[in-house]
Amino acid sequence: MSLIAPALNRISPSPTLAMSSRVLELKAKGINVIGLSAGEPDFDTPEFVKEAAIEAIRKGQTKYTNVDGTAELKAAIAAKFRRDNGLTYEASQISVNVGGKHTLFNALVATVSAGDEVIIPAPYWVSYPDIVQFAGGTPVFIKAGADKNYKVTPEQIDAAITPQTKWVLLNSPSNPSGAAYSADELKAIAEVLRRHPHVWVMTDDMYEHILYDGFEFATIAQVAPDLYDRTLTINGCSKAYSMTGWRIGFAGGPAPLIKAMAKLQSQSTSNPCSIAQAAATAALSGDQSFLKERAAAFQKRRDLVVSMLNQAKGINCPRPEGAFYVYPDVSGLIGLKTPSGKVIANDADLIDYFLDDHRVAAVHGAAFGLEPAFRVSYATSEAILTEACQRIQAACGELK
Repeated sequence: MSLIAPALNRISPSPTLAMSSRVLELKAKGINVIGLSAGEPDFDTPEFVKEAAIEAIRKGQTKYTNVDGTAELKAAIAAKFRRDNGLTYEASQISVNVGGKHTLFNALVATVSAGDEVIIPAPYWVSYPDIVQFAGGTPVFIKAGADKNYKVTPEQIDAAITPQTKWVLLNSPSNPSGAAYSADELKAIAEVLRRHPHVWVMTDDMYEHILYDGFEFATIAQVAPDLYDRTLTINGCSKAYSMTGWRIGFAGGPAPLIKAMAKLQSQSTSNPCSIAQAAATAALSGDQSFLKERAAAFQKRRDLVVSMLNQAKGINCPRPEGAFYVYPDVSGLIGLKTPSGKVIANDADLIDYFLDDHRVAAVHGAAFGLEPAFRVSYATSEAILTEACQRIQAACGELK
């Protein structure tokens, strides 16, 4: 009898976290390595958010809360959905979880059974397919490369839908590509979904406030109100509010689904941290002006990284609409040799070469379901990004 449950054999450790661990190990040895693998803003949590948490501690708000969120935080989330997205959710339609990953996990595990299919556009965030597989479902991938700006078409979604399809999962702006779907593009996708009433829609909007060049954010329940009753709109505080460690994700959706997610959560984590919930309430309710300031800083970094990577031999780096990642295509480097004579057979080899020979860390494209490519997080200073891109340029230039 095996000690480990079969469900765990259907998943793998997160490749992004694995690379971050390698970077930390090298830095602990005193090696000058630049890590561009972690999807974490370098900005600090806003002071007014931290003060709200401190005040919550002083007031003794350190007890259990409702399983899926305090009334105060749910009210703040409802107000956020109205303000930013034109969506109306009651408290019974809102779930608060231990980070956006937990929200996705709860939703998929609560709804996906053996034989169910979940359509996932690639490149995708690394956790999507593993959570589907853990739940016993089957991820169905549809791919869009650099030539399509990493955005799938309505026709691709339509062709992938079967009677077994339970969910279509949309992430905009995207991790890892930064690609974002416009309101018109989402309306075209909605036209397909109307023809398949058995299919639910899950939208991961975590990077909603990190957009560039005047791009206007839209989410599918907003542009297609008739799909509201079969849409789960997921968001959180981690990225825009620089609250990755606070672990607060949330979602709005049909009350029966939210109730099912709460049932699962009641037997796993129970409530999210009470102090983090107080901080998230302040973040969503307070002054939002800093969001545009930070997005402007990220845009400068994007422009720097895109420009420098496109100057590197064999790299084609599209310009993303949002998030803080680029996903350069490296087809032009596959098959070349390193100075030591090793052949770059795939993007994993390329990333190992970058790290071992030039001390810069990124994540290989195969981890995100579309290769050959790699993901760079530019959520760090322009000085560090400049040095990192120079190292990548040098690394590519040495390949023959």
